[in-house]
Amino acid sequence: MKWPAVRFECNKCYNIQVRTLLIDTNLFIKDMEYPKFYDEIEHIVLQDDLSRFLGATEEGIIEISFLEIVKMAGHSCPTVAGTYLMALKGLQGLYGSELPRRGRIKVELRESLSDGNTGVVAQVLSNITGATANNGFVGIDAGFNRRGLLFFGVDIESNVRFTRIDTNRTVEISYLPGRVVNSGAIMQSAVGPDATEESRKSFPKRWQEMVETIFENTDKVIELQYI
Repeated sequence: MKWPAVRFECNKCYNIQVRTLLIDTNLFIKDMEYPKFYDEIEHIVLQDDLSRFLGATEEGIIEISFLEIVKMAGHSCPTVAGTYLMALKGLQGLYGSELPRRGRIKVELRESLSDGNTGVVAQVLSNITGATANNGFVGIDAGFNRRGLLFFGVDIESNVRFTRIDTNRTVEISYLPGRVVNSGAIMQSAVGPDATEESRKSFPKRWQEMVETIFENTDKVIELQYI
């Protein structure tokens, strides 16, 4: 496509000129569309001392939605959904009626970083809890350090373990999606040798219906164990 020449005379007219350019070339900024059940998923609310210190949010309150995690990951799947649920239910179990303290939670994963989708799980949990291995915020003076809080290949029976830095209270979280869905079968209907044009076409809708099923059965797919 050949872009029409547009001359910007001043800062004042910049937005108008850009909008004209988009209209003239039939390039429109489209609103993001997504499955509506995302809006029904419970948000995760935490308190972050760093956010409060820097004035990013009032009282350091941070509210995270599943949609925001989907944007961060770039997709929605059983791994992303399950990790969100492990964080939601694990933090509720660990803190009860208190607000979880973002950046004050140790996160341990059973799998090593190179295993399967562990990197995706780690990114989601890091985004929610603030915990990082050695690549996060180093802190200000003696406070707000986010490094040394995320660990891989830990000898635990569950998928994930959360520990409160302030009390050392611990909860282990297991994610068992196979109790309610079969993601492999759905994926094969799109990429497997028996996939048809119809099954490939219907795949995105069926895939997200599967994700919705996971959220509808949270009590079946998430188990907590207190240590």
